This record gives sequence, structure tokens and C-alpha cells, in this order.
Amino acid sequence: MRLTAFTDISLRIVMRLAVSGRDELTTTRAVADLLAVPYTHAAKAVARLGELGLVEARRGRGGGLQLTEAGRHASVGGIVRSLEGGGDVVGCDDSPPCPLRAACRLRSALREAQEAFYASLDTVPIDSLVASPTGPVLLSLSRPEAMTPPRAETAETAL
Repeated sequence: MRLTAFTDISLRIVMRLAVSGRDELTTTRAVADLLAVPYTHAAKAVARLGELGLVEARRGRGGGLQLTEAGRHASVGGIVRSLEGGGDVVGCDDSPPCPLRAACRLRSALREAQEAFYASLDTVPIDSLVASPTGPVLLSLSRPEAMTPPRAETAETAL
């Protein structure tokens, strides 16, 4: 099973916010830059995480993003389940529908496997994802535009 890019970005945003101090706010643009994801994708993820009550987004001067208490105590399984939805792993009812769907055992086997996947992630709290070595790496990320490129040595500066 492969998670959608949306879920991946959302989890990375939650992880980055989890290592921030409780009073530290950051912007969606800053998080997008730090995680090297398009701003529009990050904005959509932040909006959805806000709807789920995991992220608080304050507008205006002094605003920014912050992980809520619910977000700090959430399990990875709960977040992934909310973001991925309850759809089937395979598209038995797609158009055209699978001709085997009335008597197929694969669908139920895959549904059980999917639930086992989520159940294993239910035991993983967000805090465990940002423990060392991941947390320090997340904190060390810097914004790409804040990094200055090395100066090219010219004939004049080489003297």
C-alpha cells in the first residue's frame, strides 16, 4: 500500500510542527520551503489538518501554524486513516466494475490487510516520530532562500 502524496506532506507538516516549541509559530510558506514541497500542496494539507483539529492556523500579524494538543497526542494511524479515507485498496466497483466482485475473496483479504496496516500505525504516536535522530534533523532544516550560495572565486578575489 502506498500513501498519497497529500498524506505524506500532511504527516511531514505534523512532524515539523511537533518539534516546534509550544509557543513557536511558523507559516505555511516556511513549512513548505523547509520540507521542499509546493506551497499550494502544503496549504491544502494545513487546511485539512485544521479541519481535523490537529493544526491551528492563526491569520494576520503574529499568526502562524501550531500543532494542537489533539495533534500532539494523535496516532499516525488515526491521521492516515482520516486523510486516506476508508476506500478499498482495489477498485472493484470502478468503471467498468470487476466481473469477479460478486464472488471474489481478494477484496476482503485486502480490506483486512489495510485494517492491519492502520492498526499497526495506531500504536505510533506523533511524538515517537520526532524523537532523535529525526527531531534534530527537522529542527536543522533551513529555508532554501535563506541559504547563501558559495561565492564564485574570480581572478580579482583570488589575489
